[in-house]
Amino acid sequence: MVADQDEVPGTGRAAWCGLAALPRLDGTVVVTYGDVPLLTTSTLTDLVDLHELSGDAVTVLTARLPEPTGYGRVLRDRDGAVAAIVEQKDVTADQAALTEVNTGIYAFDAGFLTKALEGLSTDNTAARAAGLGVRALPVGDVRETEGVNDRVQLAALGRVLRDRLVEAWMRAGVSVVDPRTTWLDADVELEPDVTLLPGTQLLGATRVARGATVGPDTTLRDCTVGPQATVTRTDATGARIGARAAVGPFSFLRPGTVLGDEGKIGAFVETKNAVVGARSKVPHLSYVGDAEIGEGTNIGAATVFVNYDGVAKHHIRVGDHVRIGSDTMLVAPVQVGDGAYTAAGSVITEDVPPGSMAVGRARQRTIAGWVERKRAGTASAKAAMAATGTAGPDPSTDQPPDQDSAVSGGTGTASSSQPAPSDPAAGTDRDEGQGQ
Repeated sequence: MVADQDEVPGTGRAAWCGLAALPRLDGTVVVTYGDVPLLTTSTLTDLVDLHELSGDAVTVLTARLPEPTGYGRVLRDRDGAVAAIVEQKDVTADQAALTEVNTGIYAFDAGFLTKALEGLSTDNTAARAAGLGVRALPVGDVRETEGVNDRVQLAALGRVLRDRLVEAWMRAGVSVVDPRTTWLDADVELEPDVTLLPGTQLLGATRVARGATVGPDTTLRDCTVGPQATVTRTDATGARIGARAAVGPFSFLRPGTVLGDEGKIGAFVETKNAVVGARSKVPHLSYVGDAEIGEGTNIGAATVFVNYDGVAKHHIRVGDHVRIGSDTMLVAPVQVGDGAYTAAGSVITEDVPPGSMAVGRARQRTIAGWVERKRAGTASAKAAMAATGTAGPDPSTDQPPDQDSAVSGGTGTASSSQPAPSDPAAGTDRDEGQGQ
């Protein structure tokens, strides 16, 4: 519940507005600020425990500052109880030398707080005047009570939180190579023996399993990384990466990406709403969107899953142990069956049955001597002439080649056409055409 403070200023008035918006409270009420982001659950628990154990009306969290100017000083009696809190404008010379100050964070008895706020004044000794006890708990780390008033202070406390979280995970068995460049959100969970390399940011609800290595220069948001996986120079959001899988470098994983165990998403690959099966590989320079890829499949370099028709997104399914040739365009909606191949440079617009080879490319046409005739005098022409040992054509008498000869090869020597390769699978080999 949120209660807006009215036009009357002051923290006491803010507390009164908050209580007025709630049903009647009993027991302990904690009052704190909204701009102290480093305040820990442990400190608040200690404050409440001390308050309830003592039975006092008020327990105040205090801090000891080497330079207390500007803060209200805490005055204690001989028994160590709080006798008064004196604001900066009211302190005497002796009181100004005191280093214990009020942080403005309290635990109250609910009944006392309600009555005190109903008769709100500038009197800081209300509980003592009523014969009730006031106790103080010094905070262990004064940075917990530091407030944020501008973006400079926000960044400074952000670094403190970063250091706190990174140190805690290192003590829990995580290797952080460069803590200064590693940023972790509070909700991140890491298992022992995880390694975080320099420039790593783990954000949101990211989970990294034992033995995985993340980084360098990697940002993961709400991702899951499996055991022994490696994620290098990658930006990923909402992705699930399987055990012993490899991602990167320079990969972009968008929401809905699932990479199976021992799978690979390699350099300059973008994925979105894509399931890549176990031991399948998308090694480099590809886009995979709105797709499902089975197990043991290899996607050749520069393959594009063409999922968008300008109005709607469509799904593509590639089966198990498929070999997609380099520079293949898979135009959705389309399916490639188990064990099928596509030839390099193909545009696939129809389903490919299991075990089939799909070829969707134009026949190559070669026009011999074209550069020497059409680009005479250029560096390319000179290189061609040197390679062929020809003197080149006379530009003043240059004639276009015979059309029939250019297309079919005929019987002349000026031009020829090359038939398609006898094996259309050229370019689908995992080592040569597709890459690893």
